[in-house]
Amino acid sequence: MKRRDFLKQAAITAAAVASTSQLKASHSAPSGTKPTSPIARRTLGKTGEQLSILGFGGIVVMNEDSGAAANIVAEAVDRGINYFDIAPDYGNAQERLGPALAPYRNKCFLACKTEGRMKDDSRAQLEQSLKLLKTDHIDLYQFHALTKMSDLDKVLGPGGAMETMEAAKKEGKIRYIGFSVHSVETALAAMDRYNFDTVLFPVNWVLFTQANFGPQILKRAQEKKMGILALKGMAKTVWAADQRKNHPEPKCWYQPAGFPEEASLGLRWTLGHPITATIPPGDERYFRLAMDVAQNYKPLDAAEEQALLSGGHGVEPIFHLGNDV
Repeated sequence: MKRRDFLKQAAITAAAVASTSQLKASHSAPSGTKPTSPIARRTLGKTGEQLSILGFGGIVVMNEDSGAAANIVAEAVDRGINYFDIAPDYGNAQERLGPALAPYRNKCFLACKTEGRMKDDSRAQLEQSLKLLKTDHIDLYQFHALTKMSDLDKVLGPGGAMETMEAAKKEGKIRYIGFSVHSVETALAAMDRYNFDTVLFPVNWVLFTQANFGPQILKRAQEKKMGILALKGMAKTVWAADQRKNHPEPKCWYQPAGFPEEASLGLRWTLGHPITATIPPGDERYFRLAMDVAQNYKPLDAAEEQALLSGGHGVEPIFHLGNDV
């Protein structure tokens, strides 16, 4: 099942089943001590912006009521998160995040995305996102899932969505231009063909070691001094065929790492790379664990890394080189 189809199905089934995100009491930190320091920040490449090393993915508030959304956003800000990422295809997440983030908007970095590949449809999505997010500008506007080479050709070609991006930047409606990607080949081509500010892609121990997926993007982005934003730090593998429609994580299209130990190690592995920030799963339980890890973050030691990597040996990665879905 493709990611977009998964999210659409999740939005439909959420009305019939209770969401796993009930905003329960926070899990204790993996170390057994309650975090006291705010989540650290790192520089976002050549932009100079300072972002929390953990981002808030909009799927966290998808299908939640407005009060629950306001509570989890307030807690995230209180714990030091200033980087929020959202997209139009995350169900009703924009409608929930906009009002919840409004009290803190002037001190947060808001990233959004467009699935539009041409000038007109990307402009329509931008204007709709601004309205739903209750803001007059988006800090980082990204081409969403710029995975196929044909999509890259469209957005950079005549009448393509890049025309919207550059015009909106002049208008003050966006500040930086980036893209998210699930293809090494398309990512490298995009970085060669345009001076993007950021790239958002999977930085994951299974992908790096079992599929050689990601190191190339990381290297090229560093060479170009781009802001590097990571996904899938707590991911592990694909769901088994008989679990793809019915599994215990309705906000994860992939099978996440084991909770809490393996997931904590996976996130720390990702944070140990030269990235600015990473976005954890939209499942509230994993998100709260990620906040605890980020507040207590320290790099993996050799024994921890060996234990993590050995657990990924032979595991089926969620993406492969040549991936175009």
